[in-house]
Amino acid sequence: MDSEMQEKCGVFGVFNHPQAADLTYYGLHALQHRGQESAGIVASDGNTFRHHRGMGLVTQVFSRKILDGLRGNMAIGHVRYSTSGESLLQNAQPLVFKYSEGDLAVAHNGNLVNARIERDVLQQQGSIFQTTTDTEIIAHLIARSSKKHFAEAAPDVLTRIDGSFALVIMTAKQMLIALDRHGLRPLSLGKIGESIIAASETCALNAVDATFWRDVEPGEWLIVDERGIQTGRFAAKGEVSLCSFEFVYFARPDSVIQGRSVLAIRKELGQILAKENPTQADVVVAVPESSVPAAIGFSQQSKIPYEMGIIKNPYAGRSFIEPTQELRDLAVRLKLSAVQEVLEGKRVVLVDDSIVRGTTSKRIVQLIRQAGAKEVHVRISSPMVRNPCFYGVDMPTKEELFANKHEHERAMGQVIGADSLAFLSTKGLLEAVDLDLAETSSRCIACFSGAYPTKLYLK
Repeated sequence: MDSEMQEKCGVFGVFNHPQAADLTYYGLHALQHRGQESAGIVASDGNTFRHHRGMGLVTQVFSRKILDGLRGNMAIGHVRYSTSGESLLQNAQPLVFKYSEGDLAVAHNGNLVNARIERDVLQQQGSIFQTTTDTEIIAHLIARSSKKHFAEAAPDVLTRIDGSFALVIMTAKQMLIALDRHGLRPLSLGKIGESIIAASETCALNAVDATFWRDVEPGEWLIVDERGIQTGRFAAKGEVSLCSFEFVYFARPDSVIQGRSVLAIRKELGQILAKENPTQADVVVAVPESSVPAAIGFSQQSKIPYEMGIIKNPYAGRSFIEPTQELRDLAVRLKLSAVQEVLEGKRVVLVDDSIVRGTTSKRIVQLIRQAGAKEVHVRISSPMVRNPCFYGVDMPTKEELFANKHEHERAMGQVIGADSLAFLSTKGLLEAVDLDLAETSSRCIACFSGAYPTKLYLK
């Protein structure tokens, strides 16, 4: 809520279903929280691609007439928030290409850390890029592969790209599903009878009444066609580093990731936060929506009542586009409103999931004080964000991050106008998101620790 921090996108795929485009539409609608800038669907009837992309929400991009035109029993879809490439229609996914083997469509969640190097090499070899997104690199590599057929070329290309990628790639007759070797992004599989479904989160499987089958393993690929399912590995099983922020903020609370309930983990984050950073207060409130489970957990552990002290307007626009500080402050008031009856004269614990720049946190504290709160104690259900993400999350530079501008929590609290400020410890985070504390490498905590699971190719 504080932030410029947004997930990059969500992917969805359907194989062997007569209403593939309709299912993809509903799947993307369930994944809308992962990206609101653009949406797209590509469908195939086994011979011809039909596709539509547009800027905006899924419901704005697609109509009944458009979906009726996307005929076929196979489809892939994408919702996007740009972290690599500008927010333009040309960068909206799935990207669609023609190459020597026919039609190709690519939907990608994540960021390729070696994108600049690969792009330079491809351009030197004569490739002409139509977009500014790193996803296009994957299509060029497939087209230039020494392997003749897609079923051989696509898995081979996966060994060449590095970073985070949950991929769904489609030709007229085949679909490839793959996850990067570190498993930085979630990717799940489901079934509807004989139909195969791939989705960034299980909430999208639920939306189309698909039965959860399993998670895609890090370093694994699957090719689905009329002959069935082929599986293989482009990387040996190694260190898994699923993004810990999926549990803190990005994923929908009704999703299950690697067998863990996101809702249950967020409540546990709040409970541990209350144990680590207790305070005397009258009421616990959350910054809606993603912080509500953590606030409930804080309340359960501390025995301080939880109340809806802040209401979110779901129809408010994005505040950062406003041209002046005064208008940005007004935009925050349009987005959030304080409930005076809950807050007036109270000592308030305000629970949020993260602080990135600190600007919105300051405005929310002011909002609560103006509603008559006597004290405001801010509690954050994640550690301090000190390092930028290079794996598909839009985040400020290291110098712009709030935690790097101030020496300690007391100074940070004073800046945002809180009576006290405290963050969850890294140990507390790992206790909540890991089955075994000895296996801390199973979660990426680079934005907190600075220990990145891949080479970054920054020079």
